[in-house]
Amino acid sequence: MNEVDSYLEIQPEDTRVILEKIRLTIKKAAPGAEEVISYQMPAFRFHGMLVWYAAFKDHYSVFFIPSVIEAFKDELKPYKLTKSAIKFPMNDPVPVQLITQIVKFAAKLNQEKAQLKIKVKKR
Repeated sequence: MNEVDSYLEIQPEDTRVILEKIRLTIKKAAPGAEEVISYQMPAFRFHGMLVWYAAFKDHYSVFFIPSVIEAFKDELKPYKLTKSAIKFPMNDPVPVQLITQIVKFAAKLNQEKAQLKIKVKKR
């Protein structure tokens, strides 16, 4: 059992179902990403940190770097936002399509940044 499995196992059943759905959504959107625990939350790394997710008392959140959230600000108007978090009400269904779009965008951004770093190193 890995650290993420251990984290999910101790969550209440209804919370675990939500987190598992988010986990699966991220895995499908970024199949090459590595699962890790970061900041004591489940996360994925793909050419750098990609996304974190966690559940709280009355909401669940998905965390990205601020530029990713900014790129989707119009689509995210119905949700509460912080600089790096999208907060979804606990009783709302997981917006799989929206999370998929954002994760794919973030993965592409990370990959482009990594390729730029490689080009700079070659010079």
